[in-house]
Order: sequence, then C-alpha cells, then structure tokens
Amino acid sequence: MNLKPALLGLALLAASPAFSVEEKVLNLYSARHYQTDEQLYSDFTRQTGIVINRIEGKEDELLERIKNEGSNSPADVFLTVDAARLAKAHELGIFAPWKSALLEKRIPAHLRSEDWVAFSTRARVIVYNKTSIDASSLKNYADLAAPQFKGRLCSRSGSHPYNLSLMASVIAHQGEAAAETLAKGMVANFARSPKGGDTDQIRAVAAGECGVAISNTYYLARLLRSDKPADQKAMANIGIVWPNQSSTGTHINISGGGILKTAPHKNNAQLFLDYLASDQAQRYFADGNNEWPAVDSVQVDNPALSAMGKFKADQLPVKQLAMYQTKAQMIFDRAGFK
Repeated sequence: MNLKPALLGLALLAASPAFSVEEKVLNLYSARHYQTDEQLYSDFTRQTGIVINRIEGKEDELLERIKNEGSNSPADVFLTVDAARLAKAHELGIFAPWKSALLEKRIPAHLRSEDWVAFSTRARVIVYNKTSIDASSLKNYADLAAPQFKGRLCSRSGSHPYNLSLMASVIAHQGEAAAETLAKGMVANFARSPKGGDTDQIRAVAAGECGVAISNTYYLARLLRSDKPADQKAMANIGIVWPNQSSTGTHINISGGGILKTAPHKNNAQLFLDYLASDQAQRYFADGNNEWPAVDSVQVDNPALSAMGKFKADQLPVKQLAMYQTKAQMIFDRAGFK
C-alpha cells in the first residue's frame, strides 16, 4: 500500500477499534455545487471504505433544515463557501469543536476557527479591459473609487456575501470611514446598476460595457481553461490586478466546513475533515475547481492558476470577516450600493 504520510494516518485511524464501532457511513450536507467534488468523495470512500450520503442545497436552506431537524439530524458534516456563511452556522450553534493535530499542523491558523476549518481559498481581484484601462492606475481596492473610473465600474450586488466579506476586510484593516468612502466612490463610478454574478462582470468588462470590475479568481480560471471560442476571446481582453500588494495583501475568502454537534458518525466526520487537508484532496480543490489549496506545501498543476501568477494574500483571520458583515451591509445600504 503506497500512501502518503497524511493519508497513511487516515488509513490507520479507519482501521483502529475506536473507529470500527461506527458504521461506514458519512452524511454530508453540502452547499458546494461543483461536479469535480465527486472525485473528492469517491477517493475518500476508496481509502476508508466510508460511504458518503450527500444532500446538496443552498446554504440557508441547509442550515434551516439542520435547525429544524434538531437532535435528530442525520447530518455529520456541513460544507459551504464564504467565511460569513460558516460563521452563521457557528452562531446557530450547530458545530462541535474539532480535535485534530493533523488539521492544526496543515491548515494555517488564520484559515480556521475553533469549530470550522477552511480547505481552499479564492481571491477577490480587480479585472480590467486591457484596451481601455491603464493597469498602472489600479493597485488597490481604493482605486475603484477614483474619479477617473466614473461610469466605468461594474459589480454584482452589494448584498452578496463575496462583496460583504471584501468590505468587512476593509473595515477590519482601515475602519468604517475608509469603508464608507470606498462604497460611496464605487457607487459614483457605476457603469450600470449592480446585477449578475462575477462571470457576468468579467464578460461586461471584456465587451467594453465597463472598464473595471471585481471578481473571485476561480471564475477567471474557469474562463481561462475554457475551450469555447467566446470565452477565449473574452479573456484575451481581460487583465488582472492583485490589489493591495504593498499593504495588507489581496482579500481572500474560503470554502470549508465543520462537524455537527449532533453528528451520529463523529469519528467518520473527523476522518473526512482530515482527508480534506490531505495532499490528494487539496489537489482536487485546485485542479478540479480552480481554488488555491489551504495547505501551503501542496504543489498544484493548474495552468490557469499558474497563468494568474503569485500574489501576497491577506492574512486577516477569516473568522473576523463575520464580525463586520452587518456593518458592511449598512455601509453599502447608505451608499446606495444595491
């Protein structure tokens, strides 16, 4: 059996008496909707013999379901994207503290809390039209509020968690006054009312409907890897800026999960979280869904991620993003960022 050290630990745990008393089942509630995750689940089953029963849905729907199921919930693990959504699960009191020396060793402290852990990251970058925008004028998120970009900025809704988390990071680093200035400046620069998702913003910039926008990197990587002529043509017009490289670093968000307090298969659940931090699983996150591994030492082979280059990431503890979500929404509302 040729297993890497981290995976060998999983195999030994799965074979130990403490873990054999549980049936070989894991009930997963997931708000991740990526076909490539099938490889994650099947590989875990191959290594441990634990069969994953999966229920997928939107974050709020799954959390409401868990809340209604109460102590009778069959769910063992809840997975989702965005630190704010994980924080909401924490606030509902559904997570149990995890206990794993492996996770403490492999997942950086700023990417975990006492009861949930991040397994992949994505960055929020500035995209611009290379034919109409001078990249040297875009170095920081604050530049999106500059008067020179009046009528040239596109964005998705200010109420979306991606934008709320970005604004929460601005509040955490610079305070509410700076966040308010940024929000008002962005609204003043809108080319149109906020609408659509990040991919829509990228396409609008490529088409010249606007000059600049913000997007999560995995949407960009998806388009970079596309073999569709329309996507290739669009990306030929797109430039990417890693904001705040001389200060706090580019804002990142996460995908992660935790074990439920009421989990009927807690040992299997901890095995699953440990598996998600393994080299193999981390490569699935990167190669399959264009996310960066949370484990720094993992080397990936994703041409789109490589094409975007290296960058300095914000080291703000992601659990702090939830602290400022309400304030971020209030600031967006006052600025008219709908």
